[in-house]
Amino acid sequence: MLQEYTEQIETIGLYGFYLLLFLLIGLSIQDVLKRGNVPKFGRNVVWAVLFFGCIGFISKAIIEIVWISTETI
Repeated sequence: MLQEYTEQIETIGLYGFYLLLFLLIGLSIQDVLKRGNVPKFGRNVVWAVLFFGCIGFISKAIIEIVWISTETI
C-alpha cells in the first residue's frame, strides 16, 4: 500500500521541506534585520522580496497541479 502513494509522499515531503526552508530563512532575516538596525524602508523591501519568492513557489506548485490534471483528461 505504501508503494502506491510513494510519489505523493515524496511531493508532500518536498513541499514541507520548502516550507521549513522559507521559515528558517525568514527567521534568520528577521534576526539580521534586528541586529543591523535596518531602517523601516529597508525591512519592507527585504520582506517583500521574501514574500514574492514564496508566492513564486506556491504559483509554480499550483501551475504544476493544474497542468498535470489537464493532461490526464
